[in-house]
Amino acid sequence: MTVTEHQAQPGQKVLTPDTMNNYIKNVEYAVRGRIAIRAEEIRDELAANKKFPFKTVVNCNIGNPQQLNQKPITFFRQVASLCENPDLLSDDKASIVSQLYPADALARAKQLMKDIGPSIGAYSHSQGIPAIRRTVAHFMEQRDETSQPANINHIYLTQGASAGVQTILTLLTQDSHSGIMIPIPQYPLYSATLSLVGATPVPYYLEEQQQWGLDVEQLTTTVKEARQNGTDVRALVIINPGNPTGQCLTKENLTEILTFCYDQQLVLLADEVYQTNIYTQERPFISFRKALLDHPLAHVRDHVELVSFHSISKGVVGECGRRGGYFECINLDQGILDQIYKMASVSLCPNIHGQILVDLMCRPPQPNDPSYPTYRAEVDAIFLSLQRRAQRLEAAFNAMEGVSCQPAQGSMYLFPTITLPKKAIDHAQQLGLAPDAYYSEQMLEATGVCVVPGSGFGQVAGSYHFRSTFLPEEHLFDAFCSNIEAFHANFLKKYQ
Repeated sequence: MTVTEHQAQPGQKVLTPDTMNNYIKNVEYAVRGRIAIRAEEIRDELAANKKFPFKTVVNCNIGNPQQLNQKPITFFRQVASLCENPDLLSDDKASIVSQLYPADALARAKQLMKDIGPSIGAYSHSQGIPAIRRTVAHFMEQRDETSQPANINHIYLTQGASAGVQTILTLLTQDSHSGIMIPIPQYPLYSATLSLVGATPVPYYLEEQQQWGLDVEQLTTTVKEARQNGTDVRALVIINPGNPTGQCLTKENLTEILTFCYDQQLVLLADEVYQTNIYTQERPFISFRKALLDHPLAHVRDHVELVSFHSISKGVVGECGRRGGYFECINLDQGILDQIYKMASVSLCPNIHGQILVDLMCRPPQPNDPSYPTYRAEVDAIFLSLQRRAQRLEAAFNAMEGVSCQPAQGSMYLFPTITLPKKAIDHAQQLGLAPDAYYSEQMLEATGVCVVPGSGFGQVAGSYHFRSTFLPEEHLFDAFCSNIEAFHANFLKKYQ
């Protein structure tokens, strides 16, 4: 088509689906896809008094804790509110404000305002406020029990972990031959971003019967086959703890993966946003940063390029809407670090509200602080409730006919496999739907529970899954599980 033929005529639209960026057409994001859109329609219909067999929609399609009434951490919100209203920190209001806020919240807000500058309404440094990056560095050093300091110039604060992931994937993509290894099942952020930048996804499969384990031999076969077929495989994405699968990798597995990345010359992207959502003592979270610093081989320690991501959206913090996160770069070329800085500068800076919550997540109240007893009680209550809900939902799924669910070692999700009747599969295919998408749509219409079909994450051909959070409030959890169990039984009966 010539330029003249491309141009719109007077009165015609310049931007149409035929003239838009074709890469965007290929982007899919199942977590907020067709079923989630229908869930919002039902919510509006309920508000308009349309009758359904349920009273409310339960959004289990996305890890959004505070949407399902997880309470924010009091200390975090106290400090954030003081930073939002710095007049409360003035000396003339001290006697009144000290009755409303604990001394450590006031002190922390004053320090943050000193670090931030005159106002949280001003731009910060493009990488994020230096003092908050120092907090992140100290947090990682303590978490990883290492004296090796983190370089704050290699830490970037971001608009949630997603923005950091998108930045790095964009940098890794030279052309359509650039390949990125992603797990199947995978979080759709990765496939969607690869579509947007025009890169090639190189899928590797997690092993469901091995509690969604990762086999390095399979990784080696996958990367070699992709390269033989002309794909320039450049990076490996690991989500640990897993999303949607909930597994947590062992130290030995991390070490193997790092050696694999050295041998195959791959950048390692470690998505570690669920690092505090660990529900079993047998599989504690170990960061790839620690595994790299502790690696027995010096050439691996000194050369593997690692970018690791964390976020305020998950864990027990659950501040999704404040959009805060960070990534750290290890062993990256200085020229690439310069390009990352340039990209960060184009966006001016990450939002200050998110940066403040990153600081608080990484440096919460300590045992001798006035706020510590309340903070500890809130964190423990949220964590233990998540643990109980994970176990309760896992048991419910495993008790359902034709359903099998691996245990939740970490994260906020379960990803059960379901055996669907042939009549249901045939009916779904007649409707042009993936069978597990049809099952998930029917669950929504019958119960108000919104989940994401396994086909939205990728899965072994011929298998069917769905992902559900276990975030509904605990006092509603028995009814929540019972509704899903009843729906499943009726669905099987209908299509037997």
